[in-house]
Order: sequence, then structure tokens, then C-alpha cells
Amino acid sequence: MGGVTYKYFGAPDGATAARVPISMRPEELGGDELGMNGMFTKIKPETMAAMVLTGIEGVPLHKVPPLELVVLHPDYAVVKLPMTVVDPLRGIGEEAVGAAAFIWSTVPDRGGPRDAFNVYQLLHEWQDFSHRLHEAGHQPYCLVWP
Repeated sequence: MGGVTYKYFGAPDGATAARVPISMRPEELGGDELGMNGMFTKIKPETMAAMVLTGIEGVPLHKVPPLELVVLHPDYAVVKLPMTVVDPLRGIGEEAVGAAAFIWSTVPDRGGPRDAFNVYQLLHEWQDFSHRLHEAGHQPYCLVWP
């Protein structure tokens, strides 16, 4: 499996988020189409959500809420992530990010990166993303290709 790329982006509401994929093709996505607020990664939105909620908020893995489906199309889907997976990152410092990465790297039976340093880097990207979302007043969404 070559791996799916997930495009995380911010939008003011579901209607706006739903229109995003119509205007572009995955292979044309360079980064600017959704403004500078986007983020590309191979990590599933469910994993990103669990990483923050389990690592930072201490939520048990089985209690992580499901993502909300905004659009399901044969070629793609758009999901909305709860604000609880970006908000906690805005108030924490280096030590908390490091601790969260370590916690996540020790959680059994989960998907995603196992190496604490990779998780740390990811959480940092996610933290930057959460700041950009907050400044724009946007909600987090993810564009998923099958």
C-alpha cells in the first residue's frame, strides 16, 4: 500500500469545507489551494485525534469520539475533527508536547507512528496548524482520498 495522503485544512463551516475538493484534483494539490492553513500528512485523522486526546488530555483510547462525516463521494471524503483535538495544543509548551509524544509511543494497540520523536514532530506540526486555525477562526477538517 503506497499510503494515502491526508490534507488537513480549516474552514469556517461544513458547507465551505464540502466545496473544497470539487475545485481540485489530488495530484494538483501543492499546498496553496486551501490557503496557507493546510497540512499534508500520511497520518489518519482518527490517529491525530487519538494522539492529542490520549497523549495530552489523558482520554482512554476507546473513549476518543468518532469523526463527523461532512461529504462522502466515490473519489474522496471530507471529515470534520472535533475542536478538542486542536484546542489543547495551543496552551501547552515543549515539555507537554514531549510528554504527550512519549505517552503516545507507549500506548498499545494503536495505529500510527511508534517512534516518540516522529510523534513529537507530528504534534509540533499539529500545534502550528491549531494556531493557524484559531487565528483564522476556522474548524479543522480533513480531505481523505481512498
